[in-house]
Amino acid sequence: MKRVRCPKCDTYIVFDETQYTEGQSLVFVCSGCKKEFKIRIGKSKLTGIHQERQIDEHQYNKNYGSIIVVENQFAFKQIIPLDLGDNEFGRYVKGTNINKPIETCDPSVDTFHCAIKVEKKKNGGYRYILRDAPSETGTFYMNDILKDVDRVYLEDGAIITIGATTLILRAADGSDSE
Repeated sequence: MKRVRCPKCDTYIVFDETQYTEGQSLVFVCSGCKKEFKIRIGKSKLTGIHQERQIDEHQYNKNYGSIIVVENQFAFKQIIPLDLGDNEFGRYVKGTNINKPIETCDPSVDTFHCAIKVEKKKNGGYRYILRDAPSETGTFYMNDILKDVDRVYLEDGAIITIGATTLILRAADGSDSE
């Protein structure tokens, strides 16, 4: 599966490139803004710059940990490093004011869906606290939906679901998360 981004509103459109031959032109209509645009299937001149690479998940866990966005129909695998304080997650849309946008075309992920607060503990290590934004479709922790007032302490490997997108917490190396 490949994805292209609308040149007007940055919405992703996913398509199966194996259905087409090299040199063929495709016309798309953006579901977000209705702009019509064209692409040509073939080898990109940017292949060397944007080549597929193996991502080392552990390189992102050195500071405060990371969130892994699991690859699915709406998004490709992403690793988002965490910072101290509030990490606000949601769907990337041009002009979004969150600090941890997820590049996805999943319409069930709000532009500000949930937050994970990273706090340093007195005895070392970090504490990870999940809360809903609140969002329209809800935030699920290990298949339980959070209420707006709920705060959940996360541990390494915690599974969070927002819309149809799955997030996995990778705590910082050496962190004894609660």
